[in-house]
Amino acid sequence: MDRDQSADRVADGATTWRDFCQSLEAAGEAVFRRGTPDDPFSRAEGLRYLTRLLRAGLESHVESSDPSHPRFFQLSNETIKIGNDNPDNVYHNANVSGRYDYKIRGQRGTVPYLSFGSKGGGYERDGTLRPTGQLDLSGMQVEPDGSFEIELCCEKKPGNWLPMESTTSSLIVRQTFHDRDRETPASYTIECLNPDRSDTLLPEDLDAALSRATAFVRNTSGIFVDWMEMFRRHTNELPANDQAMCQRLGGDSNIHYHNSHWQLAPHEALLVEVTPPPCATWNLQLSNYWMESLDYRYHRIHVNKHTAHYESDGSVRIAIAHVDPGPRWPNWLSTCDHAQGAMLFRYVDASEIPPIRTRVVAFEQLDPLADSP
Repeated sequence: MDRDQSADRVADGATTWRDFCQSLEAAGEAVFRRGTPDDPFSRAEGLRYLTRLLRAGLESHVESSDPSHPRFFQLSNETIKIGNDNPDNVYHNANVSGRYDYKIRGQRGTVPYLSFGSKGGGYERDGTLRPTGQLDLSGMQVEPDGSFEIELCCEKKPGNWLPMESTTSSLIVRQTFHDRDRETPASYTIECLNPDRSDTLLPEDLDAALSRATAFVRNTSGIFVDWMEMFRRHTNELPANDQAMCQRLGGDSNIHYHNSHWQLAPHEALLVEVTPPPCATWNLQLSNYWMESLDYRYHRIHVNKHTAHYESDGSVRIAIAHVDPGPRWPNWLSTCDHAQGAMLFRYVDASEIPPIRTRVVAFEQLDPLADSP
């Protein structure tokens, strides 16, 4: 469809709105796919998930879509959750383009990990977020006062340079905390250095923007339901994933991912045992079936390098159970009334990747196991 036709459709109004609503109706079919949980609780969360994806899609593709006038927004936060979002993270996104040059200005804060990644593709386009460049604190020049500047462009620059390619379409920033209450988040802005248009809304752009927003809902929900079908092949285990696949879908190259599926009967618990290697950080989180992190604002659904209780030999023993097994299991994670869902163990900048041992036990066995090696 050419731009004049799009402008005519928007001028008509009713046609554009009707097509948007009809596309949205079909966009959530993955949530109702055969084999997904169909109990009222899971379906309610699935419907809420679709509304969250729509909020994210509209923010990205309508409100913040212009790469010549970019702004940071959040595709994932406390109430919008995508793809096992990290409870220890603050995420920011921006829509950019390899056609332009950008400058990011910021303050480092005190977070242990901060990374900037440029990506090609898009969930709404081809179902990928391919890496086209990455820069993190280990390779950044930060001034004594904590300030920094980053050049984001295709041509190599001195100093802090975040590469792009001609196909780059977005930027993901990850801030990873050990303790949100005690650490200061980084702050940053982005500016396009060579814009070639005003920031005025063009009617011919809105039609395509609404179409991309519904495509984002459709493709994002489909991708992660596909993932859950794959992870159910190793339920209650935590094997390493295909790291290249994780990176193609927006993962950080410094993170080693162990995505999986958990499922527990009311009388069961899942034990996770590991000796974490030297690393910037690590954590284990629980999510629902739609790969949304459980509500970490109010429930203990994850544990990290800083919050974990360690055994005398440096190992960590984590109990996942429907109810609190008591003080003998300080690394207890709550299922928040879910019978199944996703889980993810991640290492950041790890010196090695040790295996993660798991086993399902009866809940009443937890107390005598607390003293076992």
